[in-house]
Amino acid sequence: MCTMKKTNLESKISTLPLESQQALIEHPALFELIKELIEIIEKQQQEIAELRSEVKHLRDQLHLDSHNSSYPPSTDKNRTKSGKKVNSLRKTTGKKPGGQPGHPGTTLQAVAIPDHTILHRASICSHCGEDLSSIATEKIEKRQVFDLPPLKLIVTEHQAEVKTCPHCHQEVKAEFPSGINQPVQYGERVKSLAVYLNQYQLLPYERVTEVFQDLLGQSISQGTLLNALKTSYRNLEDTENWIKNRILHSPVVHCDETGIYRNGKRIWLHSASTKEFTYYFPHSRRGKIAIDEAGILPSYRGVAIHDHWEAYNSYRECAHAFCNCHHLRELTQVSEQEGASWAKEMTELLLEIKEQVDRAKDTGRYTLEPELISFYHHRYQTILTPALQIYSREDTRDKPTRGRKKQSKAKNLLDRFIKYQKETLRFMEDFLVPFDNNLAERDLRMVKVKQKISGCFRSEKGANYFCRIRGFISTVRKQGKDILECLSQTFQPSKVGTVLLLPDG
Repeated sequence: MCTMKKTNLESKISTLPLESQQALIEHPALFELIKELIEIIEKQQQEIAELRSEVKHLRDQLHLDSHNSSYPPSTDKNRTKSGKKVNSLRKTTGKKPGGQPGHPGTTLQAVAIPDHTILHRASICSHCGEDLSSIATEKIEKRQVFDLPPLKLIVTEHQAEVKTCPHCHQEVKAEFPSGINQPVQYGERVKSLAVYLNQYQLLPYERVTEVFQDLLGQSISQGTLLNALKTSYRNLEDTENWIKNRILHSPVVHCDETGIYRNGKRIWLHSASTKEFTYYFPHSRRGKIAIDEAGILPSYRGVAIHDHWEAYNSYRECAHAFCNCHHLRELTQVSEQEGASWAKEMTELLLEIKEQVDRAKDTGRYTLEPELISFYHHRYQTILTPALQIYSREDTRDKPTRGRKKQSKAKNLLDRFIKYQKETLRFMEDFLVPFDNNLAERDLRMVKVKQKISGCFRSEKGANYFCRIRGFISTVRKQGKDILECLSQTFQPSKVGTVLLLPDG
C-alpha cells in the first residue's frame, strides 16, 4: 500500500488509529473491499444529487404559468377546471368596472340630419277615441335608430363611346378609367375588404368567400382573393421600405420574435415597431443572421427595447432597454420557487419606480429628479450586493474539471441585474423608453391567433404576403386612418407610395 499513489481514501485511512491501519495493511483484500464500497457510495451520492436537481427542475416546470414565466395565459394548467385564479402581476386599482369619472364615453348620439325620416301621426285619441286628424301638432318627439341597410354590391357600368373621325376615317374609342380593364371585374373596395378580412381579421380563404355570400349575396372565388393579395403585396413594396426608414429614425424601437410554421416547418417572424409603425419579417433563422437581413438593428442608433436576448445585445451602435414585465415574471418565479427574498425586494423596487415615473409623466415631466434617480440606483445596489454574497457562500461544491459550472436561474437573473443595471432602469432616466416591451408583444399576438385559426402558412409567398400587408394595416390602424380606404388605394398604382402614410395635409 505504501507504494501506491496517495488517494483521498488513503488520506482518510491515515487518520485512523495505528492498529486499524496495520489491520488494513495485513488484509489488502479488506482494504480493496472498503475502497470499492466507498467509491460506490460516492457515486450514489453524486447520482442522488443529480436526481434531486432534476426532480426540482421538473417540479419547478410544473409550477410555471403566465404569472411567473413567458407562457401565455391560454397554457395555464387547470385554469378552468380547478377554478383556481392565477396570480396576476397587475395590482387592483379599487375602481369599479366600466367608465371612470371624467371618461368621455362612447354613448350613441343623435345626428342633426338623419338619412330617413318617418312621421308617425297621432290620428285617434287613445283615451276616448276622438278623431285628431284635423288637430294642429303641438310638438314633435324624436327617436333615432341606427341600423344597416340591406347589404348588396353596387354594379356600375362604364360605357366608352366609339366614333369614326370624318376627317381621317379612323375609329376612335373613349378611354376607360385606370384599372378598369376587364369586361366584368370587382372594384377596389371589394378587393380591399377581402384583403382586410383575410389579413387583419384572419379569416381563411374559404370563410372569406362565405362572408361575401352570406352578407352580400355574391361569392367571390379564392382565386380572386389570391390575386388581390398579390396585387396589394406588390404595390406595397415602396411603402414597406418607407415604414422601415421611419422606424430606423425613431428614438425608440420595440423588437421581438415568435415561432410560426410554414409548410409544416418552424420559422421565425421578427418584428420591429413603434407607436406609429409596424414592420414584420419572416425568416428560417431566429438569431443574428435573420435580424441582420431584416435590416433594422444593424443601422439603428436609438434605443432598442427587447427581452434581453443576446442576439439583440450584440448590436453595439444602439442603446438597449430590457422589458421589465419579463423581469417581474422571472422575479416571481425565483421568489416562489427559490424563496429568494431579494427577488421580492427587486419586484417592489421596480414597481415603485414605475409608479413614480407614471406620476411624473402625468405632470408633464420628461425625467425624474437627479436626487431621486441616485436614490433608486443606490437601493438597486443594496438589494443585489447582499444577494450575491449569499450565493457565493452557498456555492461550496468542487469546481467541475471541464467546462463552466451550471448556475441556477436565480443566480443567472441576479447576474443579469448586476451587469445590466443601466438597461434595466433606463425607463427611469428617459421617459421616451417605456417600462416594458408590451407594444411588440401586442403586434405579434395576432400572428399566433392566425396560426390557431388558419394553421401554418402553406408557402413562402403566403408568409411574405402576410408580413407586408399586415404590417401596413397595423401601421394604418396605429395612425388612426381609414383601413379600407387605405387598402383600396393599394390597388391604384397612381396613389400607392410613401404619400399614403404621410401626415394629412
